[in-house]
Amino acid sequence: MVTGKISFPTALLLIALVVSPARAQPGPTQAELNAAAANAADWLLTNHDYGGQRFVDATEINRDNANALRPVCLYQAGELRPFHTNPLVYRGVLYLTTSHATIALEATTCRVRWRHVWRPKGRENWPQSRGVALKEGKVIRGTLDGYLLALDAETGGVLWEQAAADSWKGETLTMPPVIFEDLVIAGPAGSEVPIKGWVGAFRLETGEPVWRFNTIPGAGEPGAETWGPTDKTTGGGAVWTPFSLDPLQGLVFVPVGNPAPDFFGEVRPGSNLFTNSLVVLEARTGKLVWHYQAVPHDLHDWDLTQVSPLFTAAVKGKERRLVTVAGKDGLLHVLDRETREHLYEVAVSRRQNVEAPVTSEGVYACPGPLGGVQWNGPAYNPRTNLLYVASVDWCGTFKKAEQLDHVPGRNYMGGSFTPDPVALAHGWLTAVDASTGAIRWRYRSRRPMLAAVTATSSDLLFTGELDGDFLVLDARDGTILYRFNTGGAMNGGVVTYQAGGKQYVAATSGNATVFWRTPPGSATVIVFSLPAPGP
Repeated sequence: MVTGKISFPTALLLIALVVSPARAQPGPTQAELNAAAANAADWLLTNHDYGGQRFVDATEINRDNANALRPVCLYQAGELRPFHTNPLVYRGVLYLTTSHATIALEATTCRVRWRHVWRPKGRENWPQSRGVALKEGKVIRGTLDGYLLALDAETGGVLWEQAAADSWKGETLTMPPVIFEDLVIAGPAGSEVPIKGWVGAFRLETGEPVWRFNTIPGAGEPGAETWGPTDKTTGGGAVWTPFSLDPLQGLVFVPVGNPAPDFFGEVRPGSNLFTNSLVVLEARTGKLVWHYQAVPHDLHDWDLTQVSPLFTAAVKGKERRLVTVAGKDGLLHVLDRETREHLYEVAVSRRQNVEAPVTSEGVYACPGPLGGVQWNGPAYNPRTNLLYVASVDWCGTFKKAEQLDHVPGRNYMGGSFTPDPVALAHGWLTAVDASTGAIRWRYRSRRPMLAAVTATSSDLLFTGELDGDFLVLDARDGTILYRFNTGGAMNGGVVTYQAGGKQYVAATSGNATVFWRTPPGSATVIVFSLPAPGP
């Protein structure tokens, strides 16, 4: 027992040490990211969770009251370039990107907490930015001139910047990164430049490079034998859409884009790995584990765009760990992640003349390069056991060039594509039985469907259309329950979250791209909720 007097200043110090609240560590933590699928309050990854199911256990908004939804706030970012971002939400703050800006908003009022604008340091290429990654108080994004950028989630201050991709070669970081443990994993867009694609990992604390996997193999690397010898320029294999990840096994699932030149296949004989492929890598090392090529020796610019959701369902009476694979060829594939068996495929947009060779005279085929499944992927509802897939039906005529020319600074297509009139382009939202591949229902949109789809446990779907309408549908049969025009093309994210015990839905609208000829509109975020109950 210690006795004696404690001086007054010391007493104050002891009291302060006892009563001062512990400062919370910035998040989300790795544990929170691992558990994101069960988190209805936040939206922590581009597709909600590592597995990309885009399913949220939220019941306040349901089939009986969905028609009472009302917008509660709106934020216009002042950006007129393509607006494809999928927002993240953490502890009541919503994070999103435009081509140059990264923005943090109060998720229930749309009040700006901070806004950071990147000043390019190199050549800018593709104009899109599809979102951020978030971990331990850091907001990570790619830039159009090939930098990875880490911002303080609280203030927007720059923590580090890393020249990760070579913008002078045409590499652009348009995709949202994925963070696992202390690694930021991403890769560049730009197949048509053509770049030679890759996926890389960078330290979360510093941006320092850790590993790189070449999606266009170099000499002696696995897959190099699938490219025949040529003295012509070849390339491709870009990555520009979200990765999914299995944190328990430490595996990252990568969708790889098309080879180049796109329509002139004679100069790249072989299957051209790892283009148009699901590539599964060890997340900590970048080592190849397995792959599945959806479109060998692609001649139509049919990028593989989606390798999510990862989910578990019964197939022929047996529970299986599955992965969904989809892309611009308009096919939805389901594979067993353990046995790597291809279980089934189903067409979610029109397919015509898909086997016909592309000639200099021209061949009409479906989908066109802007068809099929684009940058937003399927959602999965375990209650209904349905996959919900938005897609584009748009065909046209493919022509191979009479002579192959590579002109630096121009897209290296090796031919041309003439689409049908845009008035003939339309979209589908297709509900597919996850166990069998049977189509349960379809919703036809008069314009291509590009917006994300979010499913909830009240058997609702939230999505949108290029005409600007935010939609709520009955997930069981596709009935439209609510429609609200946002004033711009809906082709980005639609997310749901909770704050103050209330469910909200945030939808993004703005420009799509020049290809779909949507009316110009400012990048906008609109937040919806149910009205407060009356007295």
